[in-house]
Formats: sequence, C-alpha cells, structure tokens
Amino acid sequence: MTTLAFNGFGGVRLVADAQGDPDAPAVLLVHGAGQTRSVWQDVATALAAAGRRVISLDLRGHGDSARPADRRYDLDAYVADLRAVLAQLESRPVVVAASLGGWVATVALAGDAATLASGLVLADLPPEIDPAASRSVVERLRGLDGDWDPSALEQIDAGAMPALLADAADAIRVPVLFVRGALSDLGTPAQASAFAARIADCEYAEVDAARLLITADRTDQFNALLLDFLERRVPRAAPEFRQGSDARTLRDALGCFATGVTVVTAITPDGAPIGLTANSFTSVSLDPPLLLVCIANGAGSAPALRVADRFCVNVLQIGQQPASNRFAGKGEDRFAATDWIAGENGAPVLAGSLSAFECARHAVHEGGDHFILVGHVTRATFEPRRDPLLYFRGKYRRLHFA
Repeated sequence: MTTLAFNGFGGVRLVADAQGDPDAPAVLLVHGAGQTRSVWQDVATALAAAGRRVISLDLRGHGDSARPADRRYDLDAYVADLRAVLAQLESRPVVVAASLGGWVATVALAGDAATLASGLVLADLPPEIDPAASRSVVERLRGLDGDWDPSALEQIDAGAMPALLADAADAIRVPVLFVRGALSDLGTPAQASAFAARIADCEYAEVDAARLLITADRTDQFNALLLDFLERRVPRAAPEFRQGSDARTLRDALGCFATGVTVVTAITPDGAPIGLTANSFTSVSLDPPLLLVCIANGAGSAPALRVADRFCVNVLQIGQQPASNRFAGKGEDRFAATDWIAGENGAPVLAGSLSAFECARHAVHEGGDHFILVGHVTRATFEPRRDPLLYFRGKYRRLHFA
C-alpha cells in the first residue's frame, strides 16, 4: 500500500491510500461524513484481490487530509475537491461513494461525467432526508470520537440536497449502481428507487437486514454486488477485435484515438453550399502542402464532395459543438443556422472556426466504405486564442489543464 497526495480545491492537501496493480482498472473510494478512508479497508482489500487498482480518499477535514484554513466545508468545495482528484489520476476510475461522499460524487459527475469517471456506485445515499433525521445523524456523529473536523458538516444544507441531486441524476451518463440498506431510516425505499430511476443507466439493489453503513456492516453482501457490477459494466479484460468478428468492437477501439472535429464544405455546380462533419482528418505533406479527409460513401454530401474541385476543411473549436451536431445530422438547413462566408476558393468557411484549410482537389482514392479526399492547401487561417473541440470514444471532450 502506498500513500498519495492530491491538490484539492483552494490548494487543500488531500490524502489517499492506493493498493493493487497500478495498471489495473481503477476504483476511487469516497467515504461518508465523520468517517475516514479506513472505513473502506475490507472493501479495498477485496477489490485489489479481484484485480483492481484501489484508491481510498480522505475528504477535506477528515483523516489525514487538511483542515482548510478558511473552513470551507460547503458542497461546492467538496465537489471541486473530487473533480480535482479525478483530473490528477492517470485513468478514469469507477467512483464508489457513501452517504456524504455519494452526494458529492453525484453532483461532481453530472454533465461531463464521462470525462472524469467510467462508472459510479452510490452506497447509503439518501436522496431525500428528513430534517429531524439529519440533525440526529449529525449529533450522533459529533458525539463519537473520530479523526475529523466536527465543523465539516455545518455548511451542508440537507434541505437543498433533494433538488440538487435530482438535477444531477438527470445529467449522469455513466453506468451507476445504487445500493441501500433495506432498513435504512434515512429516506424510504420509494424515494431511493425513484431517484435511481432518474439516472439513465442505473441498477438498484437493497441489502436485506441492513441499516446505514452497509459498506462496513454488510461488507460481504456489498462486495458481491460491487464486484458483479464492475465485472459486467467495467470489465478488467480489454475487449478484443479479430478479423471477422463484430465491427462494433473495432469501431470502439478506433474511437480510443482522440481526434479533433471538422466540417468539410464545398459548393455544388449549381451554387448550393454543402458540408458534413468528419473526424478522420490528417496532414499529409508540407511540401507540397497536402491534407486528407475520409468521407463515408453513404453520406448525403459524399457525391458532391467526391467531384468538387475546391473544398474547405473547418477545424472546430469548443463552442462549435452545435455546428458539429448540425452537420452530422439530416433534414436541417445546415447553412441557414450557421454563420459562414465564401472563402477565396468559393467553399464555405464557417465563422469562428479554430482553423480553416481551403483546398484544391489533389486526388481521390477508394478506401472501403469511405473515399479519401486529398487536398492541396491554397490558404490556411487559424485562431490561436481558442481551444479545440475534441472527440474521444464516441463523445465530445475538451482540453483539461491539470
């Protein structure tokens, strides 16, 4: 076991234990209020034995993590901490979080979860909590000896959590397992199952005869559910494609090569602008200046692009995701909803693009279900103050500077 340190929100030092093969799929464990990373000891041991890289984190104000000088213990600070830790990891882990940690993880992984984590497991998370029950839990925790700052709970507004959690649940797009103790008095089974139903891809399970802290009180049952979920939804073995097997696996493997996103445009012989979204784009040569883009034979604009004497490759920036979707779809007047001008060669140049390469057709080559359009660059422009729109494993991404 090794000890890791992370820079959290506002420079707060966050401490974690790590065990297991560093190259194995990672699991990040996030404890609940008034606990420390030690609460996960049995779970972490089982995960490491099952071939996972396990990282057990102390939240700010808990265990060996720092007590912030400004006493920031509000939800936003916890969420920013978790996002900071995830950004500093070498891979996207499955986040396993309990009670307060579950609240934090749910909010932290909403929206852009796919860029931060590969899955989420929520244990003992009350999506709604009676104020009296909340006060009782807080008072009980304060009465216990523990290695944590008692003020760490003072800034969490339990009354505001149901609405925050509901909004976050609607925006989570990774596989989720929701586990609760069947006898838990923090919320009802109906509230818990209704919350789980809001998540697009969520499995729901209850542990019989368990109240709160199922991760410690019913460890064997929890581990069985957790390991089963991980092996099914985030397996250790890498999917494999061999010649003659399914094309979906090959496509997913190719999707592991991160790319930018382009819109290739031209003008038809009758003067109409055409364009489509493509991410199979690369430079070919600087002398002469050549580039290529691969166009699907079945694309609506493919016949016109195949014979176009002039075309433009528009490299998109982060704010042009709507344009990317527009030019990838069908049945919409793409150019009516997009600002553009005619370039020097007549092909449409999309306003605000990261860069634009105006080209004369150099060659066309057949390439299976695509054709390879090679262009001779006659003019190139770029905007150095913008960041690129990226595409990785079937989703849009953005640069992250850790």
